[in-house]
Amino acid sequence: MFMKKIFQNNADEYVHRQFVRFGKGIFEKRAVINVKKKDNIEISASFELANDLILFVSDLAENINAEGIVLSKENIPGFNAKKKKEVLSYDVKKKFNADELKKIVGNSYASLLDCSADGISLKIKKKLPRASKKKEAKADEKFCQLSIDRKYFQKFHDEFLFDIPNEFKKVHIEHKYAINEIIIPKELEKEGNFEKIRQLAKKKGKLIRKIVVDGKELVKEKDLLV
Repeated sequence: MFMKKIFQNNADEYVHRQFVRFGKGIFEKRAVINVKKKDNIEISASFELANDLILFVSDLAENINAEGIVLSKENIPGFNAKKKKEVLSYDVKKKFNADELKKIVGNSYASLLDCSADGISLKIKKKLPRASKKKEAKADEKFCQLSIDRKYFQKFHDEFLFDIPNEFKKVHIEHKYAINEIIIPKELEKEGNFEKIRQLAKKKGKLIRKIVVDGKELVKEKDLLV
């Protein structure tokens, strides 16, 4: 998933798209995730992890019932679109096979889909919050809510909790984006196509990952260039 890719030096186009909406500044409490071990594994997360969670669910089941909204700049065959500014909004209600759902999510700006399969229940809110630089800004830590059988825990751990021990009762992870430079490709500087520049410009700075495992805090820092 996109945080794992950053920390393992594997940032790609999918990771880049997570940062297109951000400019220079300090962005607190991003990609927040909470995990509790109960009878099932109970997960809540902020909107930045919506696509990641749907892709994760698609790795667990061959067929997934999905209902909600997909925001994309790509045409999605078989669904009617409403255009909102530069983004196409699709109302989706279908039983997808895993590869089909991965393709849609991989090409989307945001997928706000409730998903269900055997031992899996994912609920995602249907309206994106605005990006904010305010230090006091509060993340909606229940924008996404996922419940999975314990048999899926190790796969979840490997993708989202890759840098903490397996044994815990409760985990809270949040990230701070400290973006101090926007790098514009030289070939675009003279074009004056601001939307293209916005889409392709890279963000440089620091990524700070704060992890709290059963009350014990650990902070990690990573150079950011995406």
